[in-house]
Amino acid sequence: MIQVRDVTKIYRVGHMEVHALRGVSLEIAGGDFVAIMGPSGSGKSTLMNIIGCLDQPTTGTYSLDGIETSRLSDDELALVRNRKIGFVFQSFNLLARTNALEQVELPLIYAHAKDRRQRALRALDAVGLSDRVRHKPTELSGGQQQRVAIARALVTNPAIVLADEPTGALDTKTSEEIMAIFQRLNREMGLTIVFVTHEAEIAAFTKRLIMIRDGQIVRDEPVARQRIAETPLAVTA
Repeated sequence: MIQVRDVTKIYRVGHMEVHALRGVSLEIAGGDFVAIMGPSGSGKSTLMNIIGCLDQPTTGTYSLDGIETSRLSDDELALVRNRKIGFVFQSFNLLARTNALEQVELPLIYAHAKDRRQRALRALDAVGLSDRVRHKPTELSGGQQQRVAIARALVTNPAIVLADEPTGALDTKTSEEIMAIFQRLNREMGLTIVFVTHEAEIAAFTKRLIMIRDGQIVRDEPVARQRIAETPLAVTA
């Protein structure tokens, strides 16, 4: 699914070169559930941006679902992002005056997809929000807003979902409910999920931990004892 080979990323700031990634290689198979961790400045966000086709490596190659992305144009990368990747962020990124159903429909509008309403309803049902489809963000709790964001990421049937600190703005109980959704999407639908998190407690809900430091992977191992989140929600889509 994901193949990163000898990737470097160098940013130039004035006369200085900042080496954000230093020869990173990794593979993520379909159906995996991976957490990427590291201190601030370690390169984990840079790696996530490359995996998400938001940035290009300076050297090395990156392939997503059989597509070698390293030489694609900006327009081609945008097409890959829209068709292959679902994004979930800490800040939800919802439109203030738009209800949940319309929020989830947006990626399908950009993709000129048919049956948008039915697909958006199924995605909202998958995250337990079938009774909140007409609610706007101000009428939803933080956890419900993040569920809308997850549904929006799911609606295009992406090859992978990239989640960047998706529980960072949530309390402990709500964070566990969100992780339960991700676990069930991974287990019951086979969704490939890549997390970036600072929290070891959140990483413990995943299956595999990649630790990055100073632009290099220093650990890549299965989660020893995966935590199972408790929630009554079931995935039905």
